[in-house]
Amino acid sequence: MQHQSPIQRRKSRQIHVGKVAIGGDAPISVQSMTNTETRDVAATVAQIRRLEAVGADIVRVSVPSMEAAEAFKAIRAQVEVPLVADIHFDHRIALQVMQNGVDGLRINPGNIGAIDKARLVVEMAKDKGIPIRIGVNAGSLEKDLQEKYGEPTPEALVESALRHVAILDELNFHDVKISVKASDVFLAVDAYRLLAQKVDYPLHLGITEAGGLRSGTVKSAIGLGLLLNEGIGDTIRVSLAADPVEEIRVGFDILKSLHLRQKGINLIACPSCSRQEFDVIKTINALEARLEDILEPMDVSVIGCVVNGIGEAKEADIGLTGGDKRSILYYHGKQVDRIENNDIVDVLEKRIRAEVAARSAARKQG
Repeated sequence: MQHQSPIQRRKSRQIHVGKVAIGGDAPISVQSMTNTETRDVAATVAQIRRLEAVGADIVRVSVPSMEAAEAFKAIRAQVEVPLVADIHFDHRIALQVMQNGVDGLRINPGNIGAIDKARLVVEMAKDKGIPIRIGVNAGSLEKDLQEKYGEPTPEALVESALRHVAILDELNFHDVKISVKASDVFLAVDAYRLLAQKVDYPLHLGITEAGGLRSGTVKSAIGLGLLLNEGIGDTIRVSLAADPVEEIRVGFDILKSLHLRQKGINLIACPSCSRQEFDVIKTINALEARLEDILEPMDVSVIGCVVNGIGEAKEADIGLTGGDKRSILYYHGKQVDRIENNDIVDVLEKRIRAEVAARSAARKQG
């Protein structure tokens, strides 16, 4: 059962990164970044395909050299997902990747030298319909802003972002999205709040350098959750010192928890206690591993006993309530079967995949 989010999203102009709309009434997109050596085409393509498989909307690739820009051309030819090139300082690399099929640039126009260099990049971006993300990071603020504010502050991050925006405005370029990231949750949140009041460009959310899988997930969920709950944010990246695939999974989990986006199985499970009639933790771990390839939105409830199990099962698309030796299976709110507890994982996987197939067939007929 899908739920409508009560969140009223901030109104922002809409841009497109390849086929993906960002801002306006478009769904909040989830993205990640490769951590392979870009010149290693095979490794980078393999990682991008893994990100595509778990539903990534956009993938960013670091392009630090002209050699990497040439490799990017070969990478672009082998994957479908929109690609953003991460460029620093050298406008010539930006020009090259735009020739090589990039869908978006992450480049700060004030950091690539004279205005004439920025103009060359903007003119080609206009011609090819390529948007630009201005990305401000608390760890790399301009020296004069560091001196002015003494330390990274929300005002400093926003002033830096608006400097770059002003350059693009002067060049009559408006296919822009902006990020003002920091590793400190409160600093990032306050910076985004301030920026959201000053521009109508779409905002790319992230808590940068958030940490490892567990700690980074917690920090990102808190920071992004606060902003998303206020309607701020049009595309997100969960920055983790972990496999980039986990960034996509966590990103969608955050959006699912706020009813902002549904993709994949939403497993509802009890924390387990002495009332459980089967090993709930082992069951959930097995189901997550088996079902990670499914992108169809679906609520699946797996509860170890009847105390909360029946109520949760009736609300889910597919639900299971623990019982002695045999557990009760629900389908769209109705009891349909009893399952031997040793067979729970196999039966649920079969049921879920059958439901996915039925929905797919119904869409084709409709």
